[in-house]
Amino acid sequence: MSESKPQISKKKKILRILGPLAGITALYVAYDHFFYVSTDNAQVQANVVILTSRVSGFVTKVNVVEGQSVKRGDSLLEIDSKDYQSRTEQSENELASLSARARDAELNYRRIQKLFEEGAVSLQQRDSAFATYQELTRKQNALKNQVEITRSGLSDTQVRAPSDGVIAKKSAETGMLANPGTPLLGFVSSESRWVIANFKETDLTRLKIGQKVTVSVDAITDRSFQGEIESFYPATGATFALLPPDNATGNFTKVVQRIPTRIKLNGLKPEDILDLKAGLSVVAEVRVR
Repeated sequence: MSESKPQISKKKKILRILGPLAGITALYVAYDHFFYVSTDNAQVQANVVILTSRVSGFVTKVNVVEGQSVKRGDSLLEIDSKDYQSRTEQSENELASLSARARDAELNYRRIQKLFEEGAVSLQQRDSAFATYQELTRKQNALKNQVEITRSGLSDTQVRAPSDGVIAKKSAETGMLANPGTPLLGFVSSESRWVIANFKETDLTRLKIGQKVTVSVDAITDRSFQGEIESFYPATGATFALLPPDNATGNFTKVVQRIPTRIKLNGLKPEDILDLKAGLSVVAEVRVR
């Protein structure tokens, strides 16, 4: 009897400790459920671009490596430009020659027009001079467009950074043949970051645009980020799947759908954008009350 009393007393002590802890835990869970909606089905998003060539030619120089930071307009890759340079010079020379002829035709027309007003030349001569002037002007305008096209082709022999960013992948090598549409470089912009969080459809009634969001990034443990709900996608994630579920079959099982939600991150500094790598997993917590 004397041994059982201490054991009972020890159990009571444990229950006295665990009871309040269980109560506090239950209160915290209830508080969190009442005031917050959260999901860990969320990722950091960025403007990710696959840079391709707009012209055909052999790659003569690759100026970047993977992981390199670049500025807007930096030359990332160069394609052999000799043919495009030759075409540009030829079209520019043709335009200069035609422009000189068009100016002469204009002066001639104005001179004949004046003589026609004085009665010194016939109407036919005036009309003939005007037709020549119009024809050369039309050819000049068409050739100007051609010059712009050749200049654009020459410019496109250099693939440039569309914005400040980082080279994420390099598929181009010196000597390879680049054709329009050939993937050359994977590029991630450094201009902005946002989060796409997939909330349960059952939580939508508690969510609205403008609500404040706290974003915790798994890879960044020393701080969190503040944002707000910017928009809701017009369809569930399953709608855009390559093989959307066929609910017309007899094996239908109801599954809670997820609604992609865009979260704008506020007050990001340049170093924050560098830390927020595209695709990182995050936890998004929305205060709903």
